[in-house]
Amino acid sequence: MIKISDLNFSYDKTKVFKNISLDFEKGNIYGLLGENGVGKTTLLKIICGLQRPDYGICTVDEHTPSDRKPDFLENIFFLPEVVMTPDTTPEKFAERTGAFYHKFDIDFFNQLAAEMEIDPKRKFATLSYGQQKKAFIAMAISLRTDYLLLDEPTNGLDIPSKALFRQIIARHCTDDTTIIISTHQVKDVENLIDPIVILDHDDILLKAGINEIADKLRFAYGTEKADDALYTEMLPGGFLNVTLNTEGVESQVNIEGLFNAVMKNKKAIKELFN
Repeated sequence: MIKISDLNFSYDKTKVFKNISLDFEKGNIYGLLGENGVGKTTLLKIICGLQRPDYGICTVDEHTPSDRKPDFLENIFFLPEVVMTPDTTPEKFAERTGAFYHKFDIDFFNQLAAEMEIDPKRKFATLSYGQQKKAFIAMAISLRTDYLLLDEPTNGLDIPSKALFRQIIARHCTDDTTIIISTHQVKDVENLIDPIVILDHDDILLKAGINEIADKLRFAYGTEKADDALYTEMLPGGFLNVTLNTEGVESQVNIEGLFNAVMKNKKAIKELFN
């Protein structure tokens, strides 16, 4: 379990986090959302020990990530949005990286590479950006860590690859794993992420599961704008209205609509979900 308590972090004089507290429990695929610059990538780096908080606590299964102890590092992996491609093949790179992870499985990596239609024996320099991205995703999953942190993993993937990514990540998540996906491309992972965490500057606006969100908010499509809507968006043929679900009506959560409703009603959403 990842536990964050009263966490503070700054870059020079720029405050990123101020006394934030948040838990990530095992068995979930979290969606980490927020506008540019609110600290999504920074939070992932703190969790995996690449950044040290100014003060406050971040622990992963009782480990302090910034201590960077081997028994902690072998069970967590952070895949950044952009990776410098080494002068080697995906297979050799995976083998070299996997030497530090006791559950790494080269056969599983090659199986994933085949599913993603990439040749693991070709050098990275000969692969397209999308193929390189798929190779890194295959490697990250084949390490079989309990904690997997993915920063904008679907950037550069084509539509079939995004669908395959969702399938593979869903298969990988078990009761013993925690996956955190930081993304702006919410439509790419809309049916995958649950719970949802929305960050703001110095604050956490929302942490809730899809069922709780659907209980408290209604996402309705109609021909007219709702007067009581927290957020309205014009779509072809009508409107998406996000309103309080005062009548207990079932609806499917639209994550883009949710995000915009949260950003336009920060105080009201915090009170509703707290």
